[in-house]
Amino acid sequence: MTADVLYPTSPAEVQEAVRSQPRVLPRGGGSKPALSTPREGQAVLEMSGLSGVLEYDPGEYVLVARAGTRLAEVEQLLAQNGQYLPFDPPLVEQGATLGGTVAAGLSGPLRQRYGGVRDFILGVQFVDGEGNLVRGGGKVVKNAAGFDLPKLMVGSLGRLGILTELAFKVFPFPKATATLRVTFPALEAALEALYKLAGSPIELYALDLEAPATLVLRLGGLPEALPARLERLQSFLGRSGEVLQGDTETQYWRHLNPLNLGEGYLVKVALTARQIPALEKALGGAPRRYMSAGNLLYMAWNDDLERLDTLLKSENLSGLVLKGTTPRPQIGVDLGQVMGHRVTAALDPQGKFTAYHP
Repeated sequence: MTADVLYPTSPAEVQEAVRSQPRVLPRGGGSKPALSTPREGQAVLEMSGLSGVLEYDPGEYVLVARAGTRLAEVEQLLAQNGQYLPFDPPLVEQGATLGGTVAAGLSGPLRQRYGGVRDFILGVQFVDGEGNLVRGGGKVVKNAAGFDLPKLMVGSLGRLGILTELAFKVFPFPKATATLRVTFPALEAALEALYKLAGSPIELYALDLEAPATLVLRLGGLPEALPARLERLQSFLGRSGEVLQGDTETQYWRHLNPLNLGEGYLVKVALTARQIPALEKALGGAPRRYMSAGNLLYMAWNDDLERLDTLLKSENLSGLVLKGTTPRPQIGVDLGQVMGHRVTAALDPQGKFTAYHP
């Protein structure tokens, strides 16, 4: 099957494409092929032509850009002013775009400090299923009371509309960072320390668990204060660990950003830290990493996807396949009720954004 491919360069051209095509699928940088591979009857909208930063005021910490803008471009611009996207989006070097990141609801390790993508999206412009250009939110932190369209678009997978423009709150990056890797004798001990840290007043930019039993903790702040803070952190844990600083630390986190965890499918799973022990018993040797105090899992799965689907359902978990060939990237428990069939029907009454006829 060869899908029709359209190359819109403006919101108006996206509107025309939605009105003229029976089914449409937006595609940005192609960094998440399980989400951007068209099904039968879908026309592909290549969104790379709808790119560029529209507004950026470092003093106001607000950035507005087209949805097809690559994260690498945004990060480079923000870094010139010592700022960054605090939700720490992954797959930057793989060509991920702002729109695709929001639609997939992806965040990285640094979300531990301030929150995920939902906490920093201020406004959206998108084309709904009838070809209307819709705006929600704005360029300020406070939104008017009512339906929160920006947050609704996070994780929507393009089923509610095709994003054309987004506004974000950005933050200053810490003056210096340091990472502490602490290995525990067993998962139980590592999780006990993770629970303790998550409930403490200690400010961590990242709180990750490398399976089976290594905690990865990232601090940020003034460079002169970091040595003492690292000592206090190790004292709090009652264990010493490996300290990463400077270029070594920067490269460690840069190497993690592509999520090259292993062969096979790349799957994102939302969970809680208390669900980790049962899941660990079932996952076997699948390469994986828990982020955000155990509330986010990225894993490589090199086995039958149906088996993982069954496993996640048994643990009442949902997963999203980002890489790999599958007709249905959502696995585990059904997310249909979470998204809301009524909302989908209101914004896409003709099913333009679904891979299957209603």
